Amino acid sequence: MLKSKIRNKFLKTRKNSNKKNIQIKFDKIYKLLKKTTNLRNKIVGGYYPVNYEIDDLNILGRLEKKKITISLPSIKKNYKMNFIKCSLNAPFVLNQYGIPEPSSGTVVNPDILLVPLVAFDKNLNRLGYGAGYYDRFIESLKKKKKIITIGLAFDFQEFNSIPTSKYDQKLDYIVTNKNILK
Repeated sequence: MLKSKIRNKFLKTRKNSNKKNIQIKFDKIYKLLKKTTNLRNKIVGGYYPVNYEIDDLNILGRLEKKKITISLPSIKKNYKMNFIKCSLNAPFVLNQYGIPEPSSGTVVNPDILLVPLVAFDKNLNRLGYGAGYYDRFIESLKKKKKIITIGLAFDFQEFNSIPTSKYDQKLDYIVTNKNILK
């Protein structure tokens, strides 16, 4: 099955299935983070959820209350993005895709990256929207430092085998509303 067919199928399924706004419990993510790294002085990168994605804003908000630095992406030219240190209480602007992003702030390199996805497989391969923003960012960031990538998904987004190319970045973990894959 081509990536575009898989993507379309799972976008439709996610839209139909997440009308109840199913979420991942904060404690599940927090325990994983504490087990994998010392959160002191770490920067967590998240995303502003759209298209019925897992909403990570509650997770980011609770991390922010624990004095952990959070950041959100800001889209740049040539399918690139930066992560901007921010507060969820700060002003946001809409990017070209209509997704809120920080209106200003310092560019940072997250230590931990919460990654949205359309579909995934048990080998920690991720299928995104197809533009490659996260693959490029993860590849670039891994050249600078050791990072932890955590995909957030619903259990029904699992596919038997996601087709991959040399540009696709495998995740370290995928946390669903029911399981943690590593």
